[in-house]
Amino acid sequence: MSRERTGHDERIRPVRAGDWPGIALVEAAAYAGSSLTEGRAALESKGRASPDTCFVVDLDGDVAGYLLALPYPRFQYPPLARADEPAHDARNLHLHDLVVAHGHRGRGWGRGLLDRLTAAARPRFEHISLVAVDGMAAFWAAHGYQAHPRVRLPESYGENAVYMSIAVPGRGSRPSKEVARFPCPVS
Repeated sequence: MSRERTGHDERIRPVRAGDWPGIALVEAAAYAGSSLTEGRAALESKGRASPDTCFVVDLDGDVAGYLLALPYPRFQYPPLARADEPAHDARNLHLHDLVVAHGHRGRGWGRGLLDRLTAAARPRFEHISLVAVDGMAAFWAAHGYQAHPRVRLPESYGENAVYMSIAVPGRGSRPSKEVARFPCPVS
């Protein structure tokens, strides 16, 4: 393992209570001027729902990026800018948000956060879902995520938002017990 990769592993850790101001700042800068800004209270509620699947990039005490994921029924998604307290009993892990601060992009932090999420998901979850926003569907498709265009999303996610998912990589070929059904958010 390269020295740089080891450094990534040491600097990506679970979210702590003192990280929320930094997470809120990174989120606000990333989504400034869009409908995607949620604010600290909504972000914290997602973190409380599943602390073992939420991570930060800690660069000498500064939050340089974060990933928030929580169990959520497949083909559904958490509301933006609203608290979502109850943890769902689901075999799907929803990657709600992954942001690396502008000055730290292109250094492998996003990949490191995704690797950490995949490792955390492997023992408990069958799928990882997300909503690709701001034209990022091609990026996620290149990483193996499949678009589900029949899942309708609210306007708050933006006009180019796409619901996507992937089977948890490296989990084996255990068949899913979840029925591929499309609840009310589907056309």
